[in-house]
Amino acid sequence: MTVSGINVQIVRKEIKNLHLAVYPPDGHVRVAVPNHVSDDNVRLAVVSRLSWIKRQQQDFKGQARQSERSYITGECHYYFGKRCRLEIIERDAKPEVKLLKSGKLKLYVRPQASVGDKEKLLNAWYREELKRVVPELLGKWQPIVGKEAADWGVRKMKTKWGSCNIDQRRIWLNLELAKKPPECLEYILVHELIHLHERHHNERFRSLLDQFLPQWRTSQKTLNTSPLAHETWAY
Repeated sequence: MTVSGINVQIVRKEIKNLHLAVYPPDGHVRVAVPNHVSDDNVRLAVVSRLSWIKRQQQDFKGQARQSERSYITGECHYYFGKRCRLEIIERDAKPEVKLLKSGKLKLYVRPQASVGDKEKLLNAWYREELKRVVPELLGKWQPIVGKEAADWGVRKMKTKWGSCNIDQRRIWLNLELAKKPPECLEYILVHELIHLHERHHNERFRSLLDQFLPQWRTSQKTLNTSPLAHETWAY
């Protein structure tokens, strides 16, 4: 479907509600639609979000992107906003990652380890680092926000920094947050906890953000202007 010159991919599913998303890197628009919803109603839904869609597309257009990662010695990677130099060390032992005080990030890998092996190792380390720091943040923010998550986890996500299943009170955090400044992780966690008060991004939601985390707009801007990870995007 084309709406006001914007190509929209429609995917019909056995779901209850319509979900519209704008995907990096070029602002591809995709709408997941319940089977019973007509094309006319889909078009109306897209028209009602045109301003938001165009803002998202413009943001993606202006956002820097990392080059494809090769996982070689000397390559730059990020750890909670800090720039680290990678050092690859081959050895016939269990692979592991070590972050030195100097900022050097050492990957100990087996000889002939592939790029995929190195990426998997580093991502597993990022995941564990997030799992290490998030419980403390939850302990800080759940009493302040007045809501508790029943469960939380980390996953790779291409269109969201976080998500919240309100019915199950489960929060998901984007693995990429391990690379962003700590205040960005804190902002996303608070953002998702507030969804347990308010499902929609409406005035009440923003008012609660202002109440609990007055500096949230600064953290949001940091996320929206930081380089996106290189990905091979598919929809």
